[in-house]
Amino acid sequence: MSVKASILMSSAVGFGLIAGIAQAEEISVATVNNGDMIIMQKLSKAWEQETGNTINWIILEENVLRERVTTDIATGGGQFDVMTIGGYEAPIWGKAGWLTPVDDLGDDYDYDDLLEPIKAGLTVDGKLYAVPFYTESSFTLYRKDLFEAAGIDMPEQPTYDQIKEYAEKLTDKSKNQYGICLRGKPGWGENMAFLGTMVNTYGGRWFDMDWKPQLNTEPWKKAITDYVDLMTKYGPPGATANGFNENQTLFASGQCAMWIDATSAAGRVYDPKQSQVADKVAFTRAPVEETPAGSSWSWSWNLAIPASTQKAEVAKSFLKWATSKDYVKMVGESEGWVAVPPGTRKSTYALTEYKEAAPFAETVLEAILSADPAKPTKDPVPYTGVQFVAIPEFQGIGTFVGQQISSALAGQQSVDAVLEAAQAQVTRDMTRAGYIK
Repeated sequence: MSVKASILMSSAVGFGLIAGIAQAEEISVATVNNGDMIIMQKLSKAWEQETGNTINWIILEENVLRERVTTDIATGGGQFDVMTIGGYEAPIWGKAGWLTPVDDLGDDYDYDDLLEPIKAGLTVDGKLYAVPFYTESSFTLYRKDLFEAAGIDMPEQPTYDQIKEYAEKLTDKSKNQYGICLRGKPGWGENMAFLGTMVNTYGGRWFDMDWKPQLNTEPWKKAITDYVDLMTKYGPPGATANGFNENQTLFASGQCAMWIDATSAAGRVYDPKQSQVADKVAFTRAPVEETPAGSSWSWSWNLAIPASTQKAEVAKSFLKWATSKDYVKMVGESEGWVAVPPGTRKSTYALTEYKEAAPFAETVLEAILSADPAKPTKDPVPYTGVQFVAIPEFQGIGTFVGQQISSALAGQQSVDAVLEAAQAQVTRDMTRAGYIK
């Protein structure tokens, strides 16, 4: 038996089964195609060996995953037994009765070890409807070697004006070196996740207190104009196709001087097995402009069980395994401590091995805990959510606006034109939905 196999087998010990599972079952698990979830898929053989159950994995690109699981959950299709969903969907779907509560994973699960703001965001009327697999905020990753060579010092709290200045100095397209990489792929959880925070810190908001859209206001125009300008002059070609995974690949291969994105990327870009610049990376806070409010996002990827499943007990066994303290240790021992899922359990940040391997750990934890979904903007708003609006209609609204902005990034329309079109469409949507009287 290999060393890695021994680790998997030994780490599996102690993941007690939830009582009542009488015979082996196959469950279907839908998840996103990012690094943390790929590790979960790889290590899940330990759970299969211990329980005798098996997993049918459905691994999907982020936008496709959202579309597939949303359709399935809304229609009660029953295609999946476990879903990977975000902090946006969990409370909405839980309130609608579409998810199975997961408060009963056992005392040994140690619910008190979960970070309180994250747990609270997954709870509706006292019931927990999903458990966090990893949590993230956003921050600025940058190449300290390129900054030093250019004689630039990255401040602890950069502004977007400074980011533009640095991006210009650090762009050398003859070397495939781009000053900045940012999300351009359209989608409410892709380009709009980043752009939502950029609009926030420029002083903008999605809606005023009467739910009237604010998409053609000056803060939106200035934020989106600066974004298009940054990416057109200093970003990589084909940016409208680049989401989180694509930009992570560009950064890890040395093509980006700066990248503003999810804190969950840190474990991979600092990992020499996955990153060519692992020893050249530094990090600082997400940039601000007019206000610090909402400048970095608050997001969790969570495991949930649809109410339509016929295999809830087996699904709970898997959830308990994949989000436990022991799973964190299994990842550390098998894949390296820098790779453990961040931002879910207090105990992770007490592990000496993790603190030594992950110089970014405290910064990430601080960013996660400091994001305030209840106060995401400079001016008051009727919604919660930093980089999204926690209403069911936001999926369609956010994706439409993301598509419009992507067309501006591609040079097909002006920023003013796309924001006027977005304002008109979102006003119609909110009126039909009854928000605007």
